[in-house]
Amino acid sequence: MTLVYFGIGLAAGIGSGVFGIGGGIIIVPMLVFFANFPQKMATGTSLGVFLLPVALLGALSYYRAGNVNVKASLLIAGGLFIGSFLGAQLSLGMGDAILKRGFAVLLVAVAARLWFTAA
Repeated sequence: MTLVYFGIGLAAGIGSGVFGIGGGIIIVPMLVFFANFPQKMATGTSLGVFLLPVALLGALSYYRAGNVNVKASLLIAGGLFIGSFLGAQLSLGMGDAILKRGFAVLLVAVAARLWFTAA
């Protein structure tokens, strides 16, 4: 199981470095659509949110290339800190089926938006 866990972490880390996953589903699209960030700036900034220690090397690479908005990263991290607590409290009162369906709707909405706005 140790190798399985490591493999999962490695895959998630690669996904994080490439797409900003963790924030890739919510933060990156919101920065692109609502803050008018270029895609690379949104990805780098999302990694900046999770800077220590999870995405330090990926965020540093994007930062060196000029693709991290540090102020946005710090403000999003503050909101994420409070929002994760509120979201956890909210989800504890919901059934699994409602949570799964809500997440599915979110994924479809994000995918549709990306599909139809791709240049």
